[in-house]
Amino acid sequence: MMTNFILLGFSEHLKLQVVLFMLFLGIYVMTLAWNLGLIVLIKVEPHLHTPMYFFLGNLSFVDISYTSSIAPKMLCDFFQEQKTISFAGCAAQFFFFIGMGGTECCLLAAMAYDRYAAISWPLLYRALMSPTICMGMAITAYTGGFLTGLVQTSFLFRVHFCGSRVINHFFCDLPPLLALSCSSTFLSQVVNFLVVCAVGGTSAVVVLVSYGSIIAAVMKIHSTQGRMKAFNTCVSHLTTVILFYGSGLFSYLHSSAGHSRDQDKVVSVFYGAVVPMLNPVIYSLRNKEIKDALKTLKDRKKRMSLLCLIV
Repeated sequence: MMTNFILLGFSEHLKLQVVLFMLFLGIYVMTLAWNLGLIVLIKVEPHLHTPMYFFLGNLSFVDISYTSSIAPKMLCDFFQEQKTISFAGCAAQFFFFIGMGGTECCLLAAMAYDRYAAISWPLLYRALMSPTICMGMAITAYTGGFLTGLVQTSFLFRVHFCGSRVINHFFCDLPPLLALSCSSTFLSQVVNFLVVCAVGGTSAVVVLVSYGSIIAAVMKIHSTQGRMKAFNTCVSHLTTVILFYGSGLFSYLHSSAGHSRDQDKVVSVFYGAVVPMLNPVIYSLRNKEIKDALKTLKDRKKRMSLLCLIV
């Protein structure tokens, strides 16, 4: 019975490890700062208490949890001669990484439906996206994500690891773990495929159908300015969807195509660390309401500072 694994990480060259550590530390710190900042901003600004920003706040929380499932261990391993991880620790890391990834898929689908309701049914929007419905959709997203993680982890860690215990990766991911198995991985791969189709596939269909309906509704708007305004409300979300789904699909298709593990690591860094960092930036740069909220918050701080000086 294998009790631990050894992670190879990125490089054995000391100078390169220092550079990579500083780079990944900067990415992780910015991910935490920007996503936490967005959560706080949505919480303190009353005019951001809408369904769209409710889901955006949840997306920021998921991004923090998603990248935190791998980043702290990865950063600590830069200073370890032997990068070991226990069997239970590996299973837990895989569970949270997959669980939060599944949750993000479901949240992106919920956000696509929210945009569809806002553009296609503006008069019924409050009824279609009431607080109760939004909370139910969020709970469903977390439930779906963690069920995904639970099922995939249960079947993956039922296979026998009796040969090499060296994982050619910087965290416990599906392809390198399957490569270490000395028993049949057919059942685990079938379950993984079915779960991905059920959660990721269903979420992708919801996104595609929602945007198909959005495009049909926008094309009925006669004013060019009205069309641009409607499309602008979807650009940030659509960019996030493309980055998340595109990088995730490329990573797993890339792995199954027999490419080198070093290339897989680079792709994994993108969807596991870079995308969670970029999401709040994408929404902030193209969102007038968030810019106005930041301006209001700065003005409020200035007034408070001035009041404190006077007192």
